[in-house]
Amino acid sequence: MKRPLPVDQHQLLALIAPRPLYVASAEEDQWADPRGEFLSSHYATQVYHLYGKKGIETKEMPMLNEPIHNTVSYHIRTGKHDVTDYDWENYIKWANAFVK
Repeated sequence: MKRPLPVDQHQLLALIAPRPLYVASAEEDQWADPRGEFLSSHYATQVYHLYGKKGIETKEMPMLNEPIHNTVSYHIRTGKHDVTDYDWENYIKWANAFVK
Protein backbone atom coordinates (compact mmCIF):
# COMPACT_ATOMS: atom_id res chain seq x y z
CA MET A 1 0.00 0.00 0.00
CA LYS A 2 1.37 3.42 -1.01
CA ARG A 3 1.31 6.13 1.60
CA PRO A 4 1.52 9.88 0.99
CA LEU A 5 4.54 11.80 2.13
CA PRO A 6 4.13 12.95 5.74
CA VAL A 7 4.70 16.62 4.78
CA ASP A 8 2.59 19.50 3.61
CA GLN A 9 3.32 21.55 0.50
CA HIS A 10 4.38 24.60 2.52
CA GLN A 11 7.13 22.53 4.14
CA LEU A 12 8.51 21.59 0.73
CA LEU A 13 8.41 25.21 -0.41
CA ALA A 14 10.15 26.31 2.79
CA LEU A 15 13.10 24.07 1.93
CA ILE A 16 13.90 26.47 -0.92
CA ALA A 17 14.64 29.29 1.56
CA PRO A 18 16.46 31.62 1.44
CA ARG A 19 16.45 31.40 -2.37
CA PRO A 20 13.72 33.31 -4.24
CA LEU A 21 10.44 31.47 -4.85
CA TYR A 22 7.59 32.30 -7.23
CA VAL A 23 4.30 30.37 -7.25
CA ALA A 24 1.63 31.12 -9.85
CA SER A 25 -1.93 29.91 -10.30
CA ALA A 26 -4.71 30.19 -12.85
CA GLU A 27 -8.29 30.96 -11.85
CA GLU A 28 -9.79 28.08 -13.83
CA ASP A 29 -7.14 25.49 -12.84
CA GLN A 30 -9.09 24.04 -9.91
CA TRP A 31 -7.20 20.73 -10.06
CA ALA A 32 -4.10 22.63 -8.94
CA ASP A 33 -5.98 24.20 -5.99
CA PRO A 34 -5.06 27.88 -6.36
CA ARG A 35 -6.09 28.67 -2.77
CA GLY A 36 -3.87 25.85 -1.48
CA GLU A 37 -0.95 27.03 -3.63
CA PHE A 38 -1.35 30.54 -2.24
CA LEU A 39 -1.57 29.36 1.38
CA SER A 40 1.49 27.14 0.91
CA SER A 41 3.42 30.22 -0.18
CA HIS A 42 2.10 32.17 2.81
CA TYR A 43 3.06 29.50 5.36
CA ALA A 44 6.50 28.95 3.79
CA THR A 45 7.15 32.65 4.38
CA GLN A 46 7.81 31.96 8.08
CA VAL A 47 11.10 30.27 7.18
CA TYR A 48 12.07 33.14 4.86
CA HIS A 49 11.63 35.51 7.81
CA LEU A 50 14.43 33.63 9.58
CA TYR A 51 16.71 34.85 6.78
CA GLY A 52 15.38 38.41 6.86
CA LYS A 53 13.43 37.93 3.63
CA LYS A 54 9.91 39.11 2.83
CA GLY A 55 7.23 36.84 1.45
CA ILE A 56 3.47 36.49 1.45
CA GLU A 57 2.45 38.34 4.59
CA THR A 58 -1.34 37.94 4.33
CA LYS A 59 -3.77 35.03 4.14
CA GLU A 60 -5.94 37.06 1.75
CA MET A 61 -5.40 36.00 -1.84
CA PRO A 62 -4.54 38.84 -4.20
CA MET A 63 -7.05 39.91 -6.80
CA LEU A 64 -6.76 38.35 -10.24
CA ASN A 65 -3.80 39.69 -12.20
CA GLU A 66 -2.41 41.64 -9.21
CA PRO A 67 0.84 39.84 -8.27
CA ILE A 68 2.63 40.00 -4.94
CA HIS A 69 6.34 40.43 -5.67
CA ASN A 70 8.71 39.72 -2.77
CA THR A 71 11.38 37.08 -2.21
CA VAL A 72 8.39 34.71 -1.97
CA SER A 73 5.97 35.78 -4.69
CA TYR A 74 2.58 34.74 -5.97
CA HIS A 75 0.04 35.60 -8.60
CA ILE A 76 -3.27 34.24 -9.79
CA ARG A 77 -4.32 35.12 -13.29
CA THR A 78 -7.40 34.67 -15.38
CA GLY A 79 -7.60 31.61 -17.57
CA LYS A 80 -6.83 27.92 -17.43
CA HIS A 81 -3.74 25.80 -16.79
CA ASP A 82 -1.03 27.15 -19.06
CA VAL A 83 2.02 29.40 -19.08
CA THR A 84 1.01 32.66 -20.73
CA ASP A 85 2.68 35.91 -21.74
CA TYR A 86 1.27 37.41 -18.52
CA ASP A 87 3.09 34.75 -16.48
CA TRP A 88 6.40 35.34 -18.29
CA GLU A 89 6.15 39.13 -17.94
CA ASN A 90 5.75 38.73 -14.18
CA TYR A 91 8.48 36.09 -13.84
CA ILE A 92 10.96 38.33 -15.69
CA LYS A 93 10.02 41.47 -13.77
CA TRP A 94 10.35 39.53 -10.48
CA ALA A 95 13.61 37.84 -11.46
CA ASN A 96 15.15 41.19 -12.37
CA ALA A 97 14.34 42.44 -8.87
CA PHE A 98 15.01 39.34 -6.73
CA VAL A 99 17.30 36.96 -8.63
CA LYS A 100 19.85 39.24 -10.32
